[in-house]
Amino acid sequence: MVPILAGFIAHSIADRPGLAPGMIGGMIAASIGAGFIGGIAAGFLAGYTVKFLNDKIQLGRNLDGLKPVLILPLLGTAIVGLLMFYVVGGPVAVVLAAITTWLKGLQGSNAIFLGLLLGSMMAFDMGGPVNKAAYAFATGLIASEVYAPMAAVMAAGMTPPLALALALALATVLFKNRFSEDEREAGKATAVLGVAFITEGAIPFAAKDPLRVIPALMLGSAVAGALSMVFGCELRVPHGGAFVLPIPNAVTNLGVYLMAIVAGTVVSAFALATLKRPLSAAAAN
Repeated sequence: MVPILAGFIAHSIADRPGLAPGMIGGMIAASIGAGFIGGIAAGFLAGYTVKFLNDKIQLGRNLDGLKPVLILPLLGTAIVGLLMFYVVGGPVAVVLAAITTWLKGLQGSNAIFLGLLLGSMMAFDMGGPVNKAAYAFATGLIASEVYAPMAAVMAAGMTPPLALALALALATVLFKNRFSEDEREAGKATAVLGVAFITEGAIPFAAKDPLRVIPALMLGSAVAGALSMVFGCELRVPHGGAFVLPIPNAVTNLGVYLMAIVAGTVVSAFALATLKRPLSAAAAN
């Protein structure tokens, strides 16, 4: 995981010549205990090193073809490898070890706070940069054998579309004037996306009324994330939603984990019904 992460960070900065230096830097990070934080550092270091070399090395038209396939990968790997071994890797490994120890020892209010934070981030932009930052943080920690944040993130990511589906289902009975007929039809697909841990299914609803929908979704996701952390749930796979739950040993404390998802879904559904303004009779139909 770490070498691939580092390689494609470097690729995004320096294109193909950055791929090999980034992956090798990530491999070194993993081997010296710097983990995913070291992989991120190696990726950026490799990308900008290769980009700098590409800008500064001028070989003329006849030899320029050697740069992307030989010179840049070779020099980039040498520079990044030496820096990771002797400069960057050691301090990053110490930082990662401290973070890992702290996360493994989370109890009580600290666990609740982290769950609230990760849950809120997952629902804030539903697939945007804030959501992806929380997801990348939790996914990276799997490589360090810290699994609780991943459980909180997946529970919180499933909650927004599931909450909308529940709210839309209840709209036929309890909240008839909160959602239009088209929205109630769209809720059927939203439920499937939620079960599959595709938070983006909630975006069309949030885009129509962001000031009311997003806070309601964040509230339920924060509850789901916090409960997951408090219950000590752990998840060893980075994606898949409900489809990975039956896998043996994929989830610890499965029963209370499902309770956390249900609780967050219910909280967001009723928050949506409370915060959304009633529609006019014409708009509801």
